[in-house]
Amino acid sequence: MSFEARSARGSSRRWPYPQVSALEQLSDMERDNALAFIRRTGDLLMMHKFGVDELMTKLRIWSEEFDYAHEHDPIEHITSRIKRPEAIAAKLARRGLPVSPESARENLTDIAGVRVVCPFVSDVYLLRDVIRQHEIEIVQTKDYIAEPKPNGYRSLHLIIKVPVHLSDRTELVNVELQLRTIAMDFWAAVEHELLYKSGGEVPENFAAELKSAAETAAGLDAQMASLHKLSERTSD
Repeated sequence: MSFEARSARGSSRRWPYPQVSALEQLSDMERDNALAFIRRTGDLLMMHKFGVDELMTKLRIWSEEFDYAHEHDPIEHITSRIKRPEAIAAKLARRGLPVSPESARENLTDIAGVRVVCPFVSDVYLLRDVIRQHEIEIVQTKDYIAEPKPNGYRSLHLIIKVPVHLSDRTELVNVELQLRTIAMDFWAAVEHELLYKSGGEVPENFAAELKSAAETAAGLDAQMASLHKLSERTSD
């Protein structure tokens, strides 16, 4: 399924995302296994879709609640995606794991993904703390805001277990949640576009400029956060 972007209020728009066949790099046997896997992924993908739906509902409620109670919405917009079956199969094959829905459920934590873009860095951590207070377990945290990647990438990545309440049972579904600011999201989108156009590797002469741009974006985040605090003190 393609990525889809939604504002916190629920309107949606398409987010263009490069579509590359994940099966082309596999051997004939791996490809046959992957195609058989694709035909059996209905339940797996449906459950992860439900996990995304549950999380999106919570995020929209929190967005409206904060906007009403505090006159500040910590969510600028939300995007979501479910990995395509061929991408799941290819990832399992590359890792040397069995290509089956059971193996995917046990070994992959990024089948479902939600990305939340926030106005300020403080909103990123606010939402993380709100998640901690609810019936959502955070099983893994990678804080690339506190410790950016070497290329300058910044974002907070969480793997969370979202409870999906079915008619006869409750299942916990892994969802990868990315939280970042508008400035971080702009940088990541441009970096991704350059990476895609250059065949998977950013040209060496671009790397230093990209890292510098990431630092500029971080400086902009800090400056806007200061202005936000100043405006809050002024309005009190």
